[in-house]
Amino acid sequence: MRRLSFAIATLLAATATVPLAIAKGPDGPSAPVDQIVDQGTRHGEVMRIAQYLTDVIGARLTNSPGMRQAEDWTQAKFREWGLTNVHKEGFEFGRGWSARNASVKMVAPRPLTLIAAPLAWTPGTNGPITGQVVLAPMADEAALDQYKGKLKGKIVLITEPADIADATSPAFRRYGDADLDKADTFELPGGPSAATRPQRGPARQIFLAKRDAFLKAEGAIAYATMSSRNGKLIHGQNSQFRVGATPPLPGFEIAAEDYRRLARLAKMGATPSLELSSDVTYDDSDTKAYNVIADIPGTDAKAGYVMAGAHMDSWAMGDGAADNAAGVSMVMEAARIIKALNIKTKRAIRFVLWSGEEQGLLGSMAYIENHIATRTIDPTLTDPARYAAWGKSFPIKPGPDHARLAAYFNLDNGSGRIRGIYTQGNTAVVPIFRDWLAPFSSFGATKVATALTDSTDHVFFDVVGIPAFQFIQDPLDYASTVHHTDVDTFDHLKPEDMRQGAIILAAFLINAANTSDPLPRVPLATQPKTLSEFYPAPGAK
Repeated sequence: MRRLSFAIATLLAATATVPLAIAKGPDGPSAPVDQIVDQGTRHGEVMRIAQYLTDVIGARLTNSPGMRQAEDWTQAKFREWGLTNVHKEGFEFGRGWSARNASVKMVAPRPLTLIAAPLAWTPGTNGPITGQVVLAPMADEAALDQYKGKLKGKIVLITEPADIADATSPAFRRYGDADLDKADTFELPGGPSAATRPQRGPARQIFLAKRDAFLKAEGAIAYATMSSRNGKLIHGQNSQFRVGATPPLPGFEIAAEDYRRLARLAKMGATPSLELSSDVTYDDSDTKAYNVIADIPGTDAKAGYVMAGAHMDSWAMGDGAADNAAGVSMVMEAARIIKALNIKTKRAIRFVLWSGEEQGLLGSMAYIENHIATRTIDPTLTDPARYAAWGKSFPIKPGPDHARLAAYFNLDNGSGRIRGIYTQGNTAVVPIFRDWLAPFSSFGATKVATALTDSTDHVFFDVVGIPAFQFIQDPLDYASTVHHTDVDTFDHLKPEDMRQGAIILAAFLINAANTSDPLPRVPLATQPKTLSEFYPAPGAK
């Protein structure tokens, strides 16, 4: 049994003598920290939630059987805890896909089992298939012509093998003060990070379709890509999920070390051959993906609501533990804590478990369009072009819940301990959040950082003027090892960190739901005079 940290143990001891009542402040009732700590530790469920999502359900690729099971199970838990308005809200996505088993074996020049995964939404092999390997890197359309007449009956390695890089950073780390200080830098609108905000143009998808058609026309029997990480880590990522747009040939991702070996053998003329097998299933019976929604009602129906969310979908390899069963479990545990303590708040508190985040924040985008705001976008655009255009299209038209949603809090950085919160350039909330974090300084959560952080479900809330925030979390081994890989399992989750995260989230939600006035908002964005200066193209200087 793991020992509780000194800070949590101290607060637990305090609950024996502090009256179980919500402290009254000048701005409405504030979060009863000691009660929350007691409920989140002595009676905590966060790791049981995480274990069911990972060990029992496992991977939750959008619209896969695992995701459907997770949708049902999480709704049942919300109802069990007494939340109301528990339901699924659908949006158009694409095909369901799952892989029952797969294998990649080198059969010449010697037998060897390789580490590999089928690429999501690629077809199965319909039994084992065998073919010679040909190295034919296809980075762009211009590269295709040189391989005409050379691929019939072949298994094509379509990425140039990158040289192995030396590891220069620790695989596991926690933030120090200097790391946290770097995040507390205000960036003027249109600054450097504008170029790194969600941008996925249509050119890549158009090329992928042409590449796949070329491989099929040339008579290739399968293709393979190289994993982007060393250490035999694999991901199986692929973005071709729309009905009518899935690839025609079986595709595999091969571990970097195994892929380089195949490429070396091919280059030296040793003619490697592979035996491939993948047993996959498509499901087109319901092409909608679903967000799971549950509420704790407020005492004032006119006061609006605050919200917490995390994406429940994962990639098909591993069990989607750090990304993002960790965030889902902390959000669900915050809901359970608040209900278990029967805490009443002026505003309602809504909990949402997103789908389709890994394919471009699709679930949160759909929710925003249905409830919060719409933007003027070319109606012919589809993913990922629509994703790229969404955050920089004007005008913004507020929807029915734009004024009602007072704040959104997101968790999607693994299971690391919360160290603070990003304000997304909202300077007016800085003193408020410092006060809210004050009880948790001994927990290690102290930093209120004005920096922007991107690439998860708070982003599109923020760009339509909703106060939307992502917590700062210790990175642990998230980026180095587990993110989207086959080793993203329960083993890598940190129980004490996740208990701390759920406790802080519950406190923030209670505070946000009870403030006399909603949290301050930044001005609703309007089209800048020179759009390209504020939203430069990827790679622009």
